[in-house]
Amino acid sequence: MLTVQGVLDRVGPTLLRAVHVAPTPVAVNDVVIAEAGRKIGFATGDLVLGVAVSSARDAAPLVRQCGERGAAALLLKPPAASAASVVAAARQAGVSLAEVRSGTGWAQLVWLLRTVLDAASEESDAGEDEGALSDLFQLADAVAAVVDAPVTIEDANSRVLAYSARQELTDPARVATIMGRRIPDDVLARFRSRGVFRELSRGRTTIFVPAQRDGTLPRLIVPIRMGGELLGSMWAVVPDRVPEARAAAFADAGSVVALHLLRRRAAVNAQRRHSTEQVRALLEGRGSTRVAAAELGFADVPYRVVAIDTVGKGTEDELAAEGLRLALWERLTAGVGRRPAVAELNRLLYAIVPDEPGTGGWSALRAALSELDTEQLLVAAGAPAPIAELPTSREQAQETLGLLRAGLVAGRVADYQQEWAVLALHRAANAASAAGVTELGPLSGLRAQDEENGTDYLGTLYAWLRHPGDPRAAGKALSIHPNTLRYRMRRIVEITGFDLDDPDLRLALLVQLVAMLWR
Repeated sequence: MLTVQGVLDRVGPTLLRAVHVAPTPVAVNDVVIAEAGRKIGFATGDLVLGVAVSSARDAAPLVRQCGERGAAALLLKPPAASAASVVAAARQAGVSLAEVRSGTGWAQLVWLLRTVLDAASEESDAGEDEGALSDLFQLADAVAAVVDAPVTIEDANSRVLAYSARQELTDPARVATIMGRRIPDDVLARFRSRGVFRELSRGRTTIFVPAQRDGTLPRLIVPIRMGGELLGSMWAVVPDRVPEARAAAFADAGSVVALHLLRRRAAVNAQRRHSTEQVRALLEGRGSTRVAAAELGFADVPYRVVAIDTVGKGTEDELAAEGLRLALWERLTAGVGRRPAVAELNRLLYAIVPDEPGTGGWSALRAALSELDTEQLLVAAGAPAPIAELPTSREQAQETLGLLRAGLVAGRVADYQQEWAVLALHRAANAASAAGVTELGPLSGLRAQDEENGTDYLGTLYAWLRHPGDPRAAGKALSIHPNTLRYRMRRIVEITGFDLDDPDLRLALLVQLVAMLWR
């Protein structure tokens, strides 16, 4: 059942803003147009578009009529949509109310709403996304015929979404753009220096860029806008200036492309939101595990939870961390392995991957993430578990991530199963600290000596206990000469009176030192 909220989510805030969503969900069935002063016929579940309804006086009666006939929602343009009397009437009538952004054409909105309704009733989310992408390539061919030149359709970040045929008639810059699926940095810099992107942001109908000395052919560029938002642009490689009529036809195609981009984005966003909620439910142990696993396409095999921290060891640049999370999300869901299920919780990115070798499993994801050249990234995987026990795998991933943050595990990627020895010592340290073990005996006095005089007797004793009978290995761990190690050990015995030949004493000291140094 597609509800009003579902329609708003799919269309997105570029065109529609929720003013009031009725608490009782209603299935949306159709789109009808209502004009002020004219009788209309609509049925239960219809989306009513208040075309030419510009005042609260005209809107309030229409709201009451929608309530009487069971309409799903009334869509109005400002200022009527947000008028206090209209909102109050909508609440009283039990009708949802949405504001259509200024500048949005009613015909375009009708087309988009009916596309969303058709897609919801006939296609799965995945099929819808693929269909929208295929349509975009066909549309690129149609636009290329209008302008009589090869065309690319790009998003607002200069990524290529679709391209037409006849690209063999272009230049190396266009070929590199299509091969890399985005404008190369050096070409981007040249266009930026000529003010192309400044003109795009200002909303110019068409932008002509003459040929450049490096052999780059002329470009005719059209911004793709809807509801005041720049969604992307169309780029045609032309031999020279295009006749005014042909350029105008090229620009007119922008509104059609905008609808396709919105449809594609709405499908992807709706699918991502639904998938994310299912992943969160599995990670938190909420709801039906079986339903969530089925909707995510999980097989009956063990899975791992992988926790990804983009803040790293002490990094405070949260904006950069958020950008890295978004980039990783795109990378993970665009083809690493078999499209792992991804969600964000508490500023951590989580991926659920099957515990199997080869493409699609933890090993493939680990290799892909290890190749990323950033010290800001820390990755930890929990142990494999049945789908119903994924919350446990998540807790294990978080614990292992804590070891990476504290520098207790080398590198940037860790596996809960492989780091069991470090985990055992870390848990022992926490338990010993909670039991007050560190306050027993004279070790606390040795710690005070270090704090007052800047010595490192605790670290020296710890290295000596970890490398029994091997002063060279202990000295190497501390980056000091073995003779320096021997001197420090004599001083430690003098200060504390320890009998280091006693095996129980050595074991007790090691427990205390782990508790002190591993917290």
